[in-house]
Amino acid sequence: MSEANNNTIIIDGKEIPFTEGQTIMDAALAADIYIPHLCHRPGLKPHGSCKLCTVEVNGRSASACTLPAASGQEVSNNTEALTEVRKTITQMLFVEGNHFCPSCEKTGDCTLQAVAYHLDMLDGHFPQFYPKREVDASHESIVLDRDRCIMCELCVRASREVDGKDVFAITGRGVDAKLIVNSASGKLADTDITTDDLAAHICPVGAILIKEHGYETPIGRRTFDLHTIAEPGLEPVILRKGKHADEH
Repeated sequence: MSEANNNTIIIDGKEIPFTEGQTIMDAALAADIYIPHLCHRPGLKPHGSCKLCTVEVNGRSASACTLPAASGQEVSNNTEALTEVRKTITQMLFVEGNHFCPSCEKTGDCTLQAVAYHLDMLDGHFPQFYPKREVDASHESIVLDRDRCIMCELCVRASREVDGKDVFAITGRGVDAKLIVNSASGKLADTDITTDDLAAHICPVGAILIKEHGYETPIGRRTFDLHTIAEPGLEPVILRKGKHADEH
């Protein structure tokens, strides 16, 4: 048997190929296998912050987006125990900010909302935090609503790795963590971010929005109104929702 034929892993009993350098998440997405995730995007360095992609690899817990695929791995993804853990994480994210879907422009295109539907999350379970986080509407074209931020750092990584601008950063830990803007004033208006930047479109929730373009796609016709997040081949559709994202 050739070395190439040995480059396979098992996910929920299904043998799938991988190439050197791919993570378990990369291999799964290439095989149209959905592993829940929020902080992962193809083309950006793995981060492993949301922990939704936790899987069991040969009996041990690991983040699918950071662990390299390796021959001999047997991965459990769709188990009752993992679903409950993922549901709890999602519930915690909902109560840690303003995620009242009917009042959010991102509804129907929100990855957090879609993950909640996928996990059959019926309520937030935990008491609402109601954190006090600043809304920054200083930029002429982009609004930053920190109360919806889930600390996935997608905007941080997109600005640094793709846009080359380093506009955003996370400071603090735990309940004190918050998204900050790298300018002397701390305001978005005093950065060089533009609506052409990937960082302006990559937010999976409604924390970063483009002004004067709300509800251009009517509710009922949005990505997750028409598709489930686990639908095979949907990842490129999600990426194209960010302007020019498929070009990066």
